[in-house]
Amino acid sequence: MSRQQLVIIGNGMAPGRMLEHLFEAQGDFDVTIFNAEPRVNYDRIMLSPVLSGEKSYEDIIIHDDAWYAENGITLHRGEKVVAIDRDARTVTSEGGITAAYDKLVIATGSAPFIIPVPGHTLPGVLAYRDLDDVDGMKSAAVRGGRAVVIGGGLLGLEAAAGLKAQGMDVTVLHLMPTLMERQLDPNAGYLLQKELERRGIEVRCRANTKAILGTDRVEGIELEDGTVIEASLVVMAVGIRPSTSLAAEAGLQVGRGIVTDAQMRSSDPDILSIGECAEVDGRVYGLVAPLYQMARVAAATLTGTEAAFAHAETPTKLKVTGINLYSVGEFGDGPECEDVVLRDAARGSYKRVILKDDRVIGAVLYGDVADGTWYNEMLKSGEDVSAIRDTLIFGQAHQGGQAADPLAAIANLADDAEICGCNGVCKGRIVEAINDKGLTSLAEVRAHTKASASCGTCTGLVESVLALTLGDGFKKTAEGMCGCTDLGHGEVRRLIKAKGLKSIPAVMIELEWKSSHGCAKCRPALNYYLLSDWPGEYVDDQQSRFINERVHANIQKDGTYSVVPRMWGGMTSSSELRAIADVVDKFAIPDVKVTGGQRIDLLGVKKEDLPAVWADLNKAGLISGHAYSKGLRTVKTCVGSTWCRFGTQDSTGLGIKLEKFLWGSWTPAKVKLAVTGCPRNCAEATCKDIGVICVESGYQIVYGGAAGLHIQGTTELGTVQTEEEVIEIAGAMTQMYREQGFYLERIYKWADRVGYDTVKAAILDDLASRRAYYERFVFSQKFVQTDPWSERVSGVDKHEFKPMAVFDAQGVNTAMEPAE
Repeated sequence: MSRQQLVIIGNGMAPGRMLEHLFEAQGDFDVTIFNAEPRVNYDRIMLSPVLSGEKSYEDIIIHDDAWYAENGITLHRGEKVVAIDRDARTVTSEGGITAAYDKLVIATGSAPFIIPVPGHTLPGVLAYRDLDDVDGMKSAAVRGGRAVVIGGGLLGLEAAAGLKAQGMDVTVLHLMPTLMERQLDPNAGYLLQKELERRGIEVRCRANTKAILGTDRVEGIELEDGTVIEASLVVMAVGIRPSTSLAAEAGLQVGRGIVTDAQMRSSDPDILSIGECAEVDGRVYGLVAPLYQMARVAAATLTGTEAAFAHAETPTKLKVTGINLYSVGEFGDGPECEDVVLRDAARGSYKRVILKDDRVIGAVLYGDVADGTWYNEMLKSGEDVSAIRDTLIFGQAHQGGQAADPLAAIANLADDAEICGCNGVCKGRIVEAINDKGLTSLAEVRAHTKASASCGTCTGLVESVLALTLGDGFKKTAEGMCGCTDLGHGEVRRLIKAKGLKSIPAVMIELEWKSSHGCAKCRPALNYYLLSDWPGEYVDDQQSRFINERVHANIQKDGTYSVVPRMWGGMTSSSELRAIADVVDKFAIPDVKVTGGQRIDLLGVKKEDLPAVWADLNKAGLISGHAYSKGLRTVKTCVGSTWCRFGTQDSTGLGIKLEKFLWGSWTPAKVKLAVTGCPRNCAEATCKDIGVICVESGYQIVYGGAAGLHIQGTTELGTVQTEEEVIEIAGAMTQMYREQGFYLERIYKWADRVGYDTVKAAILDDLASRRAYYERFVFSQKFVQTDPWSERVSGVDKHEFKPMAVFDAQGVNTAMEPAE
């Protein structure tokens, strides 16, 4: 029996989640997706952090290319469907692609509403719905100027905060008296406005746009009261409309959206609809939780399982770093409603719970939102709260008249209680995953359930579910860089770029470090991140480096140092060897050793002799081998086709080119390369960070190896034909690692974390992406390819090599300056 053909129009979050459920249920379908956007499925609710610079597009990808390949999905990118032929049971795209279906799912989402005022079609007027809009806003931010955001709702305020983070002046225009009036009452809206104004965002409520001004592009906005505001960018975020035209043209029943029953079937039982375009029981939805419920129900319908969509009030949260608000249910005034309110002006906190017939029907929280989930559970259950009426507003921890068990709140939540709103993950699903898969850490729960994997605001709740489920078996591990901050390496890296932080003090102040000067864990990491992110602008802070990097030599257990000159590709000459021998004799260096990386190590050099040793080596053309650095150590080679009868390419020559290109760059951890002339692998390329294996057809590139405390073979990236491609890929991969790696994280650990498919897609498959990484690496190299030995010979950091004191046999300090 042949498999059924499932065609999906749209590749957003709802159809992506539907397919996950479908594959879990082992649905027997061949799947074809038409996506109007030219990319894979990504997390649209995380567009705001991408706009602000806190995340990148790669960070918000939900399903990468590998996922589609693994599940046998045909994905047509950039192919908008323009016709559905229900009689022939086919769909056809703008590009002329036609696909037959047995079952069809329409997930065309919604379109932004554009106010039809004069000038609304000018270049510089954008909506805020997808990644293209975000890219347009970021491009505008590069030019600077003022952005005017029309609409003070959820999306508008997230856009305003993101544009402000990108360095633009921002004005928000809102027609209503207070911000987010659909989700917040006037009091919470007032507090929100004050916070945004404190951040430098101008807010004008009761502002009605009359016209957008400009000739060739946006120049300003005129309001109905005659006020003119200069602007180089206008963002409209005034609402959305379900995209129903395709369904209407196909003869399907359409109301506000594509009308469906509780099983997500349209008026044609073989055509389902989910997401923002679907209308269920007279309602359309724009938040992710109901869309994910639609996805689950649709998957059940496709596999013949019983399930039905049921309306539930969905909480609203604003995704702006540092602003906490939570709203759910009704909050309007009514004769039968009762308000319970708590204000704490000093803390900027406001809590309002709305009751009707002794039951919670709504809650608005600003500042302190910890009890939002608890109030929402009471709203959904409809329980009588008269017994706790007097203490209700103080939250769950204050019920019962005694100190509350911190896990009691989680224990009392029902299994269907929502824990992660971004990804629609309930408590029961997390508990099931913990028990069935033996999960013990937050990272594992994120990987298997996606809970807390997006905005992260529910991290505490997820950890509490872990603690409740595992009991004493749960050991919370600190995910911060160190004790000075709760932020992890990833958050710190994103915020340095997003906020334009260009010094260690700026990072510590803006990111609210707990200590005044940092510590030995965070300062070296911050120093590296700033060097990597701001080449040519940030000045290396030597005091944030460990001793080996400060003195450019490796300290030994007796307090002396080892010196390793760089030998390009492991090659040397008689003049270099004579110079090394002369230095050994002149400074009585006790040991000389050949290293595993094809270099010569001079062991036992006194610290005060280092500049003189380097001076003599410099005269012979030898520079630092950076054997002490978090950077390129060596490029190991074999003799290749020059001498070996099995050699297929000039591995030595390529190794020299790579080393001369890559040396000097600082990286999260040490980097070692190897180029071997044939698959016999004499240079041991298959255990290096990046390896090149010369073959008859070109060069096979591998990466992610390790041969120290951790032993791991490399993963193949791909094969290229020219040395130029090898060098470009090596530079691009190194730069991608430099930008994304965490301090002290080796390449194999970085690749494990971000995904080998992600690396391959960015470096091998996407030429534009590779070139961009490569060009950034080339730019950064302009500022680092200076021999540090030569600098110190000429007097840089000379205090490092001058003894503080020298004592004779009687303990007298013979280096003291005489008294005046």
